[in-house]
Amino acid sequence: MSAAGPQLRDIHLPPVPWWPPASGWWVLAGLLALACALGIAAWWRGRRGRALRQAARQELTVLAARHAQDHDDVALAAGLSHLLRRIALLSNPGVVAHDDARWRQFLRGVDRARTPFSEEQIELLTTAPYRPRASYDSAALLAATRRWCEDALGRRATLRGSP
Repeated sequence: MSAAGPQLRDIHLPPVPWWPPASGWWVLAGLLALACALGIAAWWRGRRGRALRQAARQELTVLAARHAQDHDDVALAAGLSHLLRRIALLSNPGVVAHDDARWRQFLRGVDRARTPFSEEQIELLTTAPYRPRASYDSAALLAATRRWCEDALGRRATLRGSP
């Protein structure tokens, strides 16, 4: 020993390996993967919904244009009824195959006060495709069908732009 005291050396820590990471990093990576998966699923579901709304909008536009050209009320009612039934197949397939009472109830929706269809329009959509002639307010039926499609397919403002 020297008179100044013992010879001290620096502390040497062992090297810290970067792999495997600590458990906190594993949790963070798992949460990040879950967030990515949920984001992709939401995007995919929204994409499908937008495609359905676009298809319904296009069909309503075609039906309205065809009716403006040939003024065939039976064809318009039949086309609207078919469109509504195809949309109903997406959410509740059993309602389309059952009796008229369940179909009418489905068209009325959960809240009868908010349904866009009047009782006469529901009767018309149910029976007009099978009648030789029909007379009704086609603009009101188109508007009610557009509102019903908006409610059934999601966003309220997506079908308003079509005639």
